[in-house]
Amino acid sequence: MKRTITIATRESPLALWQANWVKARLEAIHAEITVNLLGLTTTADQLDIPLTVVGGKGLFVKELEEALLDGRADIAVHSMKDVPMELPNGLIIPVLCDREAPQDVFVSEAESLSSLPMNAVVGTSSLRRQSQVLAMRPDLQIKPLRGNVNTRLAKLDRGDYAALILAAAGLKRLGFENRIREFLSVDDMLPAPGQGVLGIECREKDEKILSLIKPLNHKKSADCVTAERSLCARLNGGCQAPVAAYAEIKDEKIFLRGLVAKPDGTLVLRGAQSDWIENAVSLGIKVADDLLSQGAGEILSCLMLKK
Repeated sequence: MKRTITIATRESPLALWQANWVKARLEAIHAEITVNLLGLTTTADQLDIPLTVVGGKGLFVKELEEALLDGRADIAVHSMKDVPMELPNGLIIPVLCDREAPQDVFVSEAESLSSLPMNAVVGTSSLRRQSQVLAMRPDLQIKPLRGNVNTRLAKLDRGDYAALILAAAGLKRLGFENRIREFLSVDDMLPAPGQGVLGIECREKDEKILSLIKPLNHKKSADCVTAERSLCARLNGGCQAPVAAYAEIKDEKIFLRGLVAKPDGTLVLRGAQSDWIENAVSLGIKVADDLLSQGAGEILSCLMLKK
């Protein structure tokens, strides 16, 4: 008799695609298991206001983690850019899957961000994206954007926005790559920590599950995300803060870039360093400390006071 594994997932089209991708991979590797999905509505799914207003920490994952802790699910699949730096006691994310395109992209009838007319309305609810867009184009108007990928594209198509800034990975996974007009360079638009990477969360002491999901771990992606999240944790920057981090592996070393910015784009702090792969955690701390020495703490403290 096959063993049944249950994945806790949000019910948005992208979350279901991600959970089904993990399901297919696990069933292909392990003929002795069958995988079911447990669809759940998270706090973030029920809100119609920007997550920055309520504090975005854990709003995408809380209900999924509760399902793990009470035994309704064996694993949960997350977009790592939505996962808080601290996990509940008893839970771990031991598997980080191969990274999809990490960049943000420009979606519009216009050809590029630079070609938008003066004062055009751009949709994003990410302070990280907002700050970097305004640093490049301070004339643009940023309008909050909520909803799943399909909903966001529909709002663009009916004329609510002149353009959207979205994650390349989500569009590619859902088959909307043709909507991308421009891949934004990481030099201009640094991604969120963990962007493009799926993480698999489970109970810390569930050895059978740990063994089953281990083959899906992609070491290079895991090392890069470790450095990125280390930087974010050092800054105490939640998922919705104007903090960016992106790591690449070059010649057995990790090259990590970090960024903290004022939401209005008038001040953008950048740091970058490299180190050996085994020093991913300390590398994140070093780049974060560089940003703190430039004044990142003051920017983040001001934002916390406004909430």
